[in-house]
Amino acid sequence: MKIEEILENEIVISLSPEYLKEELINHYVLFTDKKKIVGEILRMQENIVFVQLLGEIIDNNFIFGVTSKPSINSSVGLISPEYSSIITSYPEGNDSLFLGHSAIFNDMKINMNMTKFFNSHFSIIGGTGSGKSFSLSRIVQTLFQSQNAPYNASIFVFDTYGEYYYSFTDLEKNNPNISYKSFTTGEDNGSELLKIPPFLLDVDDLAILLNVEEQSQLQVLTKALELVNIFKRNDNDILMIKNDIIARAILDILLSGRPSVQIRDQIFSVLSFYQTPQLSLESILSQPGYNRALKNCLIIDTDGKLREMELLTKFFTSFLLENNNQKIPKGMIHYTLEDLENAIDFALISEGILKSEKIYDKNNLLKVRIHNLIDSEYRKFFDYPAYIDKESYIASLILKNNKKAQLINFNINYVDDRFAKTIVKILSKMLFDVSKTITPRASIPFHIILEEAHRYVQNDGDVNLLGYNIFERIAKEGRKYGILLGLITQRPSELSETTISQCNNFLVFKMTHPNDMNYINKMIPFMSKEISMQIQSLPPGFCYTFGPAFKLPMIVKLELPNPTPISNNVDIQKVWFLNRS
Repeated sequence: MKIEEILENEIVISLSPEYLKEELINHYVLFTDKKKIVGEILRMQENIVFVQLLGEIIDNNFIFGVTSKPSINSSVGLISPEYSSIITSYPEGNDSLFLGHSAIFNDMKINMNMTKFFNSHFSIIGGTGSGKSFSLSRIVQTLFQSQNAPYNASIFVFDTYGEYYYSFTDLEKNNPNISYKSFTTGEDNGSELLKIPPFLLDVDDLAILLNVEEQSQLQVLTKALELVNIFKRNDNDILMIKNDIIARAILDILLSGRPSVQIRDQIFSVLSFYQTPQLSLESILSQPGYNRALKNCLIIDTDGKLREMELLTKFFTSFLLENNNQKIPKGMIHYTLEDLENAIDFALISEGILKSEKIYDKNNLLKVRIHNLIDSEYRKFFDYPAYIDKESYIASLILKNNKKAQLINFNINYVDDRFAKTIVKILSKMLFDVSKTITPRASIPFHIILEEAHRYVQNDGDVNLLGYNIFERIAKEGRKYGILLGLITQRPSELSETTISQCNNFLVFKMTHPNDMNYINKMIPFMSKEISMQIQSLPPGFCYTFGPAFKLPMIVKLELPNPTPISNNVDIQKVWFLNRS
């Protein structure tokens, strides 16, 4: 081999006759002069090969990236066995994780750096059937089957198709110190039904749950949370605040200008759900000579008017506080979806929305949506029996038989896409919220792995409505709090660009869609036309790896997981012709 030309991005080398019959694409060459520089053969043309520089060997260690090019007089040859393992794989040890074998050196194991892989966001990309699920299963199995297993890990996998349950069940058998816990949205054996405490949902969570589209709807939800937090309490010192809120709401109804029948019905509705010892339908209103229950003062005369409008107005005005900005306690209260529905109903009145039919109709959608949720099979996911704070709830997800679980799988296969997206966002936000409270900061890392990430990590309307997207926020801020993302997707071009741009390590399997290939071409450093063509023709189980966790970008044949996830394609020949006669 001889250097013929040094171009801006490539080195042109002529081949001696003994190399002409060999397949040299993707093989590594070593340039030796004052430095030892490593390059990769990208393409051949007759007796000429074109080499891209990758890094340098310094003190018997491979350093990715080059500071200078070889000289025209450098000696050059195919990488020798003594250097091949140095440049392709991290050495065996506590901080290495076996991934598979080199596609060039078939008997050579490829280890990635465990710390560099898991201390940053990562992405696994590839078309259907290319090996994405197998790769995650292989990585997790290797991670927890090692003698130096990470007992303090907390890895949350959102399993879109229910593929991973059987892939992870043997972890406890192989290593009794490891615990695996699974939640389901269906009726899987061995899995707990996923339940989310509704009283832990803040305004942003409810906005996602109820598909909020308008800022005015956020205001109603904010008011509803304030109301439910008040009316589910029985503290004596909050009684006057309750009376003030009820009285103001009913005064708004009385003065709304609506037909008397509607006014009467709305007052009955409010006092049926919200009442105090002083304010209820049975409250006594006094007039000279007689007393009457409030419900008996809501009689409509022959002219269609409330007969006792003045008396009612005076009665409810007597409960108004001069300073209604009382300090209201927050949190630490248990309530249900039904309680929230009632609070939303009251909030619509309390916010004065009844005065405008257009605004009422728009915001009344919230009441309709939460009522539909309560009437649906999905309400079971919010039936939480007792109060628990957010930190304790996250701890309960991790705890199994009084033992910490390192791997937690959520099978969200049994709910529709929109609700699955809601679950993933709400739980991810809870994990992020809790991670920010942990001291010392980032001392308890959480990893969130999203199968079919393009379903959840999208450029949706969250930023415009809430001011942020939870996955973009985790991608940008998560590392400093120890919360990290793993994105598994067959459609990277549909992912939030902000989120995937924060990923440092990539496993790229076979991709063919033009939009996705264009996206990958922009994303991968040192991407060339040749590498792009190789990605489009990779066999199943082979992937192109790059990032700090890998010595250099390379094609790796992954080791098969055992057991494998349930992600195989249908066997048409077997199914079609089964039991034929």
